[in-house]
Amino acid sequence: MTTARQPAGCFRSGLPYNRFGRGPRPLVVFQGLMFENKPLPASMSGVYSRMYGALQDDYATYLVTRRPGLPAGCSMKDMSDDYATMIRDEFGGPVDVIGLSTGGSLVQHFAADHADLVRRLVIHSAAYTLSDESKRLMLQVRDLARQRRWRQAYAAMFGLMLPRSGAAKYAARPVLWLVSLLAALRPPRDPSDLVITIEAEDKHDFKERLAEIRAPTLVVAGDRDPFYTEALFRETAAGIPNARLILYPKMGHPASGKQFGRDLLSFLNQAAPEQQASDQR
Repeated sequence: MTTARQPAGCFRSGLPYNRFGRGPRPLVVFQGLMFENKPLPASMSGVYSRMYGALQDDYATYLVTRRPGLPAGCSMKDMSDDYATMIRDEFGGPVDVIGLSTGGSLVQHFAADHADLVRRLVIHSAAYTLSDESKRLMLQVRDLARQRRWRQAYAAMFGLMLPRSGAAKYAARPVLWLVSLLAALRPPRDPSDLVITIEAEDKHDFKERLAEIRAPTLVVAGDRDPFYTEALFRETAAGIPNARLILYPKMGHPASGKQFGRDLLSFLNQAAPEQQASDQR
């Protein structure tokens, strides 16, 4: 049994979270890549609250990032084990889980290594590895962060998500410049957590272990995601024994929108396999 918690804070294990939604069921979102491992300000938390707005009535959603002060060499598996410790301590048993972007890399390890803690799994705009192009770009972000060139680091990462053709390509450039400038006005105190996470994800390739994931799984993404190819999404879903794939046409990163919300809620509201078997007796 979980208790009501503040909208933002840190769990006893040190993992920062933001909470939204008014439903009775807990859901844990493994957060995407963050420049700092800390709770988000209300304005940024609201972006995710809207993204997962379809879950508001059914779930208390916890958007959880990595603990601050990651040790050098910390791997995706190590970070996923931190989530397992937190979920056991705070929720005491299996919960529905979403892995968003970099969190989607982490959640693959989590689902394979801690199957007892997963009811249903959503891999949201992530695959078993990054594309070669996005790996190169993320290593550039790492190098810029090490040099504390924060505006350029933000611009490099956000720039990959901009439209690549048409009038929108040119209209987005001044927006990117302004957003990167504003983000850099309050730079992280230390680039270490960002650097360690990027390097861990650069090594992430879960293709040979996908078959170890046994939870009912939804892989959901846009077919124009700049970090992953359509082929990577298809291979990820095909490698997981009990997985379904939804690709939204002409959508980037991350997948979102009304249809995304309906698909997400429909998948999560299905009974667990053991409950379905019980109902059929």
